[in-house]
Amino acid sequence: MEWYLPLAWGLIIGGAVAMYVVLDGFDLGIGILFPFTKTERERDQMMNTVAPFWDGNETWLVLGGGGLWVAFPKAYAVIMPALYLPVIVMLLALIFRGVSFEFRWVAKPNKGVWNVAFAGGSIVAAFCQGLILGGLLQGIDVRPTATNGLQFAGGPLDWLTPFSLVCGVGVVLGYALLGATWLNMKTDGEVARRSRAQAPGLLLAMLAAMALVSLWTPLAIDRIWDRWFSFPNILYLWPAPVLTALVAFGVWRGLAAGREIPPFLGSIALFLLGFVGLAISTWPYLVPPTITFWDAAAAPASQIFLGAGTIVLFPIIVGYTVFVYWLFRGKVREGEGYH
Repeated sequence: MEWYLPLAWGLIIGGAVAMYVVLDGFDLGIGILFPFTKTERERDQMMNTVAPFWDGNETWLVLGGGGLWVAFPKAYAVIMPALYLPVIVMLLALIFRGVSFEFRWVAKPNKGVWNVAFAGGSIVAAFCQGLILGGLLQGIDVRPTATNGLQFAGGPLDWLTPFSLVCGVGVVLGYALLGATWLNMKTDGEVARRSRAQAPGLLLAMLAAMALVSLWTPLAIDRIWDRWFSFPNILYLWPAPVLTALVAFGVWRGLAAGREIPPFLGSIALFLLGFVGLAISTWPYLVPPTITFWDAAAAPASQIFLGAGTIVLFPIIVGYTVFVYWLFRGKVREGEGYH
């Protein structure tokens, strides 16, 4: 097997997941913040900031999940049964949220049911993503099959642990921070003022969740402790938490100074740094603690064939995303919209 093919596909899937978390993160964050909004006009303004983007943002989730299925089928065959319940609930929440997004515009004058659906779908989807992350990080029980394959050997609720619940809460808080800093950048008036006031508290809560997860994983899992705190690894890896603290301080200062763009970019950077930290902790395992990228990879011919299509589609998706965000740049003011 060409050793570089699983690495290339790992980068593609990792990039797609990171893009999804960033782009759909602030989208879901707006739904998480919905219950704290006072009037329908303000809710309309909030939703209009993502109206041109929200469905396109989820393209990256399809690319990440589809890429895992075709490039790492053995990992897909283990991860899906292990995390079946939170994955299905997340997808249902995303569907329900998408339906409520469209139906809310035509449900006049009473939008209460669809407001609840939009907020509930956003919160449940974000929480389930945290459960999936926690369930994967804490490890999946795998056993060999009679045909020298691998299969999930645990129970249907192995993912439901205090650690995964903390991860779920952390993702909800992080998405809410992305949503608040996005609204601070994209709106004016009361919506911008309220989001600017909410963001510092959400930043502190997210950092507390990140710190708890960052301490919990090495204390509970020896291989992660060895990765971060053994010598000489610690000499190379100590900049990661220091850089995270500096970025968080920059977000705090930006919010205090009334800046708009830097806090949002800083919040994105916090997510990306957390993503890099998770990659460092789990490498080279795609399914911790047993299945590596090379163990799970499809045949080289399959990876090359699918990679040819991805090389064509990936720039198209990136180009479309950049174009749409550039086209709808600027603030969305109360009363403005795309519906």
